[in-house]
Amino acid sequence: MSIRERPADVGREDASRLATEFGRELRIARRAAGVSQATLATRAAMSDSQLSRLERGRSSRATLDQLCRAARAAELRPSLRLYPTGVSIRDHAQLALLGRLEAVLAPPLRLRREVPIPLHGDPRAWDGRITDGRRSASIEGESKIVDAQALQRRVEAKIRDDPDAGVVILVLNRTAHNRAVLRVHREAFRLMAPLDGGRILFHLRRGEVPPAGGIVML
Repeated sequence: MSIRERPADVGREDASRLATEFGRELRIARRAAGVSQATLATRAAMSDSQLSRLERGRSSRATLDQLCRAARAAELRPSLRLYPTGVSIRDHAQLALLGRLEAVLAPPLRLRREVPIPLHGDPRAWDGRITDGRRSASIEGESKIVDAQALQRRVEAKIRDDPDAGVVILVLNRTAHNRAVLRVHREAFRLMAPLDGGRILFHLRRGEVPPAGGIVML
């Protein structure tokens, strides 16, 4: 790994790129509204020089508060989202979980890992996908449920953005923690994943994609 590949260096490059993009969008919005820098600075409760630096892409050291104030002053809604890089981020527990899933698949089912969401520039991916020649199922593995609602939103967003998702199988590590979380939140996942583990495994062991999505613990 070269020096430039260190996470801190890549993060600095990200900051520079995002600052440039932010400044460009802010400048375009201000000009489209026919507003001067001074007027926008007043709306954002900052100095003219601060706003000028933002528009010139010199905002890598600006606070999140400043960026959001400037965006709202230009009638833009700020948004910050974080995505997995896909590089060395899978923990051993999750890799083992997907391995256990592969072990129960009967032919012609085969797990294809890391299936990208088919949107240009979207870094998200399903953990896997299986097909039996007629139907497909997208796989989302979770070694430990930290936030059930966040997990539900993440999977639902992938379903929304991937027309090829098919049914979705949520594969969970069989732990006391995950069982306890699922007891509380199972019904929240029911519409997206109606089948329970026994039904899912029945079809997988027959080499079939289940007729609907579900949750299985392995």
